[in-house]
Amino acid sequence: MPERIALALVLTVLLACAVGCEKQIDKAPFIAAINKSYDGRHLCVWTEPTKLPLETDPSKDDKVRGYDALTEAGMLMREFVEKKQPRAPSIQFNKYTLSDKGHSSWTPDPDHPDAGNFCFGHFNVTAIDKATPNDPSNPTQYTINYQFEVEGIPGWVRTPESMRAFPKIAADTSIQTATATLVKSTDGSWAVAPSQVAQ
Repeated sequence: MPERIALALVLTVLLACAVGCEKQIDKAPFIAAINKSYDGRHLCVWTEPTKLPLETDPSKDDKVRGYDALTEAGMLMREFVEKKQPRAPSIQFNKYTLSDKGHSSWTPDPDHPDAGNFCFGHFNVTAIDKATPNDPSNPTQYTINYQFEVEGIPGWVRTPESMRAFPKIAADTSIQTATATLVKSTDGSWAVAPSQVAQ
């Protein structure tokens, strides 16, 4: 019986050492590498650049709610334009143009100068949940599970009107989780695998 107790104690100590004596990984280089892969990436209101000024029929265009939310937030100006039709009732269009406030947040499309988007924020890793070497005997690649968020979100994005009109913004500006593969270079620095670099 004493032998069994002694064996149990030895196994407990070995198990505790296996867990507690494991070498701690410095996660700071992983965070820096993932953040670097996010350089230049921002959230935008629309999935594609939009041409401004624009005229739209509020009874037919499902994007009107978004345009109106941006108008309420002070990013766009709206005027009502009446267009007459031959032998038919006139149609009232909404015409949207950039406001002075909107100009400061407008990101022009380099390929189409009259089009652009409202883009904001930058991505930042908040925590590394798990770092697993792909090959423990040669730990030059790690699979990283991490959390990230968007920082630098302007007030106009968080208005109730904007959140309702652009539900993807609400999802994109909450804390999210992701996975990346990090590769160690010959100089000892870490980088996200090229196929996974944020676009």
